[in-house]
Amino acid sequence: MFLSVIIPAYNEEKRLGGTLEAVDQYLFRQPYDYEVVVVNDGSTDETAKLVRDYAPKIKGLRLINQEVNQGKGWAVRRGILETTGRIKIFMDADNSTTIDHLEKMLPLFEAGYDVVIGSRRTPGAQIVIHQSGLKEFIGRLANFWIKFFAYEDSKDTQAGFKAFTESAGAKVFSRLTLKQWGFDFEALAIAKNLKLKIGEIPIRWVNDPLSRVRPSAYFKTMLEAVQVRWNLTRGVYN
Repeated sequence: MFLSVIIPAYNEEKRLGGTLEAVDQYLFRQPYDYEVVVVNDGSTDETAKLVRDYAPKIKGLRLINQEVNQGKGWAVRRGILETTGRIKIFMDADNSTTIDHLEKMLPLFEAGYDVVIGSRRTPGAQIVIHQSGLKEFIGRLANFWIKFFAYEDSKDTQAGFKAFTESAGAKVFSRLTLKQWGFDFEALAIAKNLKLKIGEIPIRWVNDPLSRVRPSAYFKTMLEAVQVRWNLTRGVYN
């Protein structure tokens, strides 16, 4: 299996269908084999049923079902560790960054990179629809905090579009400790600590006004950045 696409989902019955169709339309034209894995993170709506209904129509689609909500980080962790692709990429259920960005990532993997992340704050990136002014302000504050405590090599650790080689994914996510929003920068901190080669591409990102990420989540994430620094200091990720 060349590619595993992992989509964590929590109560995404209204947005996930369009994303699955878009992913299918792109991947169906590619020459490599692939799977599309939705990790249902304890949804209370019809997310799991939607995936089961789409499964006969979309090549390689399957469901990993978590009965209890664990958090996005733990859903991604399970997807990474329970898929078989030589390249594993996770993306958001709202399709805020489209799967065709993978084309920019593959040359970096061919050049020997272990991890490639999408960034909204690198030259060439485009934010089509912005978040609210409050969210953007808190997000910039959180990014500064994350760079100081957890991972300093990127201006945008939180975009939900990241890819790993099979080996890198196993090494990084088997060491993951954070279950929610801080998992992105924890994964990057672990990868850097393991001396894996990390690349970055610019992405085109569209904010979904229906996003359920509350401003308070940013402050919790800032506390998780301190936890990552503490873990690094204690050698937890070695």
